[in-house]
Amino acid sequence: MDIRFFHHNTHLDDPGSFVERDPHLRQLRQQLLVHRSCLLDKLPRRQPGIYTVAGGCQIGKTTLMKQWMADLLKSGVAPKCIAYLTGELVDAHHFLVRLLTETLNEMPITGVCYLILDEVAYIHDWGKGIKYLADAGLLENVVMILVGSDLAIIEEARMRFAGRGGTTGAVDFHLHPLSFLETVKLKKRFSAKTLDRLMNPDIEPTAPSLDKLYEEFDLYLVHGGFLTAINDMARHKRIMVATFSTYSDRIRGDVLRNGKQEHYLREILEAVVNHYGRQVTWNTLARELSIDHPKTVGDYVALLAAMDAAFVQAALVEDKLAAAPKKARKLMFADPFIFHAARAWLAPRADPYSRQVKPIVSDTDWAPRLAEACVVTHCRRYYPTYYIKAKGEVDVAYVDQNRFWPLEVKWTEQLRPKDLKQIAKYPNGRIFTGSRRCGEILGVPTEPLPLAMLRFGSTEAPADVR
Repeated sequence: MDIRFFHHNTHLDDPGSFVERDPHLRQLRQQLLVHRSCLLDKLPRRQPGIYTVAGGCQIGKTTLMKQWMADLLKSGVAPKCIAYLTGELVDAHHFLVRLLTETLNEMPITGVCYLILDEVAYIHDWGKGIKYLADAGLLENVVMILVGSDLAIIEEARMRFAGRGGTTGAVDFHLHPLSFLETVKLKKRFSAKTLDRLMNPDIEPTAPSLDKLYEEFDLYLVHGGFLTAINDMARHKRIMVATFSTYSDRIRGDVLRNGKQEHYLREILEAVVNHYGRQVTWNTLARELSIDHPKTVGDYVALLAAMDAAFVQAALVEDKLAAAPKKARKLMFADPFIFHAARAWLAPRADPYSRQVKPIVSDTDWAPRLAEACVVTHCRRYYPTYYIKAKGEVDVAYVDQNRFWPLEVKWTEQLRPKDLKQIAKYPNGRIFTGSRRCGEILGVPTEPLPLAMLRFGSTEAPADVR
């Protein structure tokens, strides 16, 4: 193996000490809270093919792959059958072909081999290189995992590699930040019995357990599902400056690598914050910014969405169950932590946690907007997700079973009937509220928002595996 990749492949030297020597697994073991993604049990084990793992930056994709390598070794896979490479050291597809050919030649010629290619988007024309190797028959007995922070790698793989998963069902895996449910489970503040009771819609939660759940949701609006931020809060009771800057530096780097300009990125991020969760068009933003053309605005937003940093929520055409192409969109970040990291970069402070994060999550205008964005971005993990714009507005409409399911988010205990006229028109509507009691208003069921979020993550079918 090329010596430059050896520190990621210490299992070749001593498989027994891989967990202790690998840089990512060693760092993982130093954390107070260690998460094991459910994707580890869904990744392929014996079926050769070309698979993808995509998701935003700094959410643990590389660590996930190292955990998978450790699982493979533990299950008895020979060390020489596993290799990890990173595209950060590969310029173009010509070198990629040579590197992969040499790596495959060092692997056993019988049995299934496992080849992980991380940061694949860094490699110019990577798809050409992988396709050449596949067409040449060099990947017939290989489980190849392509990993990247750009969701476009999934589309590229679908376009280039037909039948790439053989007889297996899932070939594309989307790693998200931790959901609210996953975060609650990770912290272990609830006993298994209490958590089971909270998850059961037929059992009324106790006041103490609901109070604790609301505390956890308030914290989720701070750290989101980013493990580094969650561990910062667990260890230091604050998110460290380095955690914010590491994320924002990576986002800027990826945007520049895609040929974009940093000052335009700054303007777009400011626009997302300024219009957070509000209806807006590219034409409106182009008039506000120094960016001349609406298409350029759309291109930057699309790139942030492809990087899983932002989510663009389109309006729903109800009879077609599809996005309304000419209606305004809503812009939000894919996770609360990304919102805070973006603000910390846009308006630097010596202590962003105390000066920016704590005040805004306590703000009576901003907290509901952050809560609504949490509901939207959780729904979109499982289903196509839109909003409804008719005579009134409905915050969320997700599509499942050939129909849409409307949700209204009111992160307050006081509900005004005049604000609920649109949701009341739908017999399957639900309202997520700040109230600690389930109830009904205008014939629409109401649920405590943190409780609904907790249950939503356990009962819905995941869309992160395709």
